[in-house]
Amino acid sequence: MGQRVTTTPGRDAEPLLDMALAWAEQDPDAETREETTTLVARVRAGDEAARVELTAAFDGRLAFGTAGLRGPLGAGPLRMNRVVVSQTSAGFAEYLLDRAARGETETPPSIVIGYDGRVNSDVFARDTAEIMAGAGIRVFLFPEPGPTPLTAFAVRHLGVSAGVMVTASHNPPRDNGYKVYLGDADAGSQIVPPVDGDIAERIDRIAARPLSELPRSSEYTVLGPEVADAYVADTAAALVAGFPRDAAGAVAAGSESDLRIVYTAMHGVGSDLARRVFTAAGLPSVTVVPEQDRPDGAFPTVAFPNPEEPGALDIAFRVARTVDAELIVAHDPDADRLAIALPDATAAEGYRRLTGNELGLLLGWRAAERERVRAELLGTEAAGALACTIVSSPALRAVAAEYGLDYAETLSGFKWVSRVPGLIFGFEEALGYLTHPAIVRDKDGISASADAIAMVRELAAAGRTVWDLLDDAGERFGHFASTQITLRLDSMAAASALSARIREEPPTAFGEVAVAELQDLLTPGLAEVPADVLRFDLADGARVMIRPSGTEPKLKVYLDTFSAKGTAAERREAAQSALDTLAAALRDTLAALQEPVAS
Repeated sequence: MGQRVTTTPGRDAEPLLDMALAWAEQDPDAETREETTTLVARVRAGDEAARVELTAAFDGRLAFGTAGLRGPLGAGPLRMNRVVVSQTSAGFAEYLLDRAARGETETPPSIVIGYDGRVNSDVFARDTAEIMAGAGIRVFLFPEPGPTPLTAFAVRHLGVSAGVMVTASHNPPRDNGYKVYLGDADAGSQIVPPVDGDIAERIDRIAARPLSELPRSSEYTVLGPEVADAYVADTAAALVAGFPRDAAGAVAAGSESDLRIVYTAMHGVGSDLARRVFTAAGLPSVTVVPEQDRPDGAFPTVAFPNPEEPGALDIAFRVARTVDAELIVAHDPDADRLAIALPDATAAEGYRRLTGNELGLLLGWRAAERERVRAELLGTEAAGALACTIVSSPALRAVAAEYGLDYAETLSGFKWVSRVPGLIFGFEEALGYLTHPAIVRDKDGISASADAIAMVRELAAAGRTVWDLLDDAGERFGHFASTQITLRLDSMAAASALSARIREEPPTAFGEVAVAELQDLLTPGLAEVPADVLRFDLADGARVMIRPSGTEPKLKVYLDTFSAKGTAAERREAAQSALDTLAAALRDTLAALQEPVAS
């Protein structure tokens, strides 16, 4: 006979079940507490699906990194919930107190906490405030849901030691997250290594203690409207100062003309603040998409609340056709990203959205021209840097060279872009733009949208369109064509495994074009920190970048081609033809590798 396993009443032979029950005992949230106990009961009854679900929620811990936390709502250490948020806040508080003890910030340290309109964002923000205050941190909590750029602005405006924004940005509806900024020497930028690892170690140590041992306090300050007022005033002032002037130099170019603009907040928190900025900067009013204008964590009209996703702008297109709009402006739910679309007779919807690279090129060119005018008025040389992430189009390099500006390519993420010395503009192809670094040190869809509206207004006043401006850019800088291939996989681990397989068996050609050089950014010294990115420079001047997503179970492939021969139309056609051929070759290469890894 086998050995008999005995258990004490209420205890299980399986450590995972014991862990889950211990978690439920300390969970302050009735919903996730019941979720846990129900899963345990189902596992005890022999429900294998429940066992898989319990393992996915409890066998490990949601990793804290440079993006903070992000994951699905639910019970367990691998989900976003009140226990995880409280433990994370306690670990971050300990880090800030130690930083103060080293003289790297004020004593006591201080923090501003913002939150968006997602499910439980307000609850997580209050938990963060109470834990921080209980640890002796001076806490400022926003009074209502607001955009991520407002929290990033507040870190610098209030001069605090740190900031937390509770948001999952454009992730699926049942996700939430916890984004961290640092003040002082970090100037309001997101954290970078090794700070993330230091904070993560503290969180792990605290998570081993009962939640009841973490002191809480309601002694924190709830902000009034003054920070939002300051954001509007400072952003509008920076925008207006940079607007091109009319021929007499009296008013902003194009200000006499109006635009029909449709705006969508994508069920997020951007609408009120964005419209205040537009008004303060003297820009046209907008027609909102009514179904998507108020915060709603269920995101009922979109499968993925991300303006990059197919179908996300369908309702905005419909409203735009109704009012004959000349411009569509879309923010993601926390308003740190921006998409614009314009009339296009060749598009089935009647409008085409600019890619992140196209808008990044135009806004970067605009920033370079703004700096040229500023320097000319002062009688100095243009100075500063244009920056983008390594997976964004290299077109910005050509703009920087033309204007005598510095240029930098960083790892993905605005935590790197915002730290480029002398930055005057930065972007990432995933619809992220930083147009006024003196105001905010993170991507800001609100200020970027105001600049985009002004740009379209100026063009309209001259009888021109954005499509004309893109042709101008192609003639001046050469035409850059870009696209992205995204493979959705079963898990983030599967994406990393596929990337590792490509690293072990790197292609020597894509289709008929040979690889001229391969750079593995895991090699120390090739990037700010070693990164899981593979860069292939091809013999014809094209470029391929491959990386697993840091926040979602995806492998992302970025393709760039270039042409500087012939007219703007000929350059566009040549670059696009080369891109189509390269994309087909990449899909063939990945198809041969994907199935064994994804399964």
